[in-house]
Amino acid sequence: MSAERAERRRAWAAVAPALVWTCAFFVVPFAIMAAMSLWQRQGREVVRVWDLSNYHAFFSKPHLVGALWNSLEITLAVTAISVALAYPLAWIIAELVPRRFQRLALMLAVLPFWTSYVVRSYAWTLVLAKNGVLNQVLLGMGAIAEPLEISATRTATVIGFVHFFVMLLTLTIYANLLQLPPNYRRAAADLGAGPLRVFWHITLPLTLPGVMVGAFLTFVLCIGDYITPQILGGNSELVLPQVIMLQLGRGADLPMAAALSIVLMAVVTLAWLGCARWLRLERA
Repeated sequence: MSAERAERRRAWAAVAPALVWTCAFFVVPFAIMAAMSLWQRQGREVVRVWDLSNYHAFFSKPHLVGALWNSLEITLAVTAISVALAYPLAWIIAELVPRRFQRLALMLAVLPFWTSYVVRSYAWTLVLAKNGVLNQVLLGMGAIAEPLEISATRTATVIGFVHFFVMLLTLTIYANLLQLPPNYRRAAADLGAGPLRVFWHITLPLTLPGVMVGAFLTFVLCIGDYITPQILGGNSELVLPQVIMLQLGRGADLPMAAALSIVLMAVVTLAWLGCARWLRLERA
């Protein structure tokens, strides 16, 4: 019995720093934010009136619900496009690039990570502006007659997000492809399966869990991002993080901002539950 107690104490001692860190910087702030979302702002003061008026105000105001839908639509589009672009890139690096050059290929793929996130977003404004690089090139080639209106639109936001998340997904999918036992594909080829059938029935199903994890990370980071929509999307079509910042900056309405943040957390939680359920079904 003493040996078991000692083992338990060592286990708790090992996880204690992580538990303390999580409680101090996630559980406690989240509890404070959840409590604040039930308060009200009256004039310049926050009154501790415990009710659901902020949540009722959110669902009763079309522009707030519209901001949530904008966030979901942009996030789903970015996730789908990023996966569609990252999987072929990761497969090319893992399968076609010689092993001695794969590290160099990965370094080139993640090279944009070496620059600031804000700098990359502003760089895209120079590329996508009406007089930017893209329009100048297309006009010079005669591909278009007038400059394209891309800057300060949803399209610009999606492009900026995809540029970032394709790199992240490429790393996660590449790691999954490396862990795939080559004997599975060899066995399928010996049984008469062609390269396309081997990929469709062996490679893709076995790497889908890694793709799902990368897609979930993309979903979480994208739906909560404020910088890229603010710089590239402008203020014509707001997403929920922008609305939250407006509540904090212009209105100084901390309870409403907390309620909107809780709604955003609820969406992320639902996405996590769906992803976890899918992964459990895949393992069963």
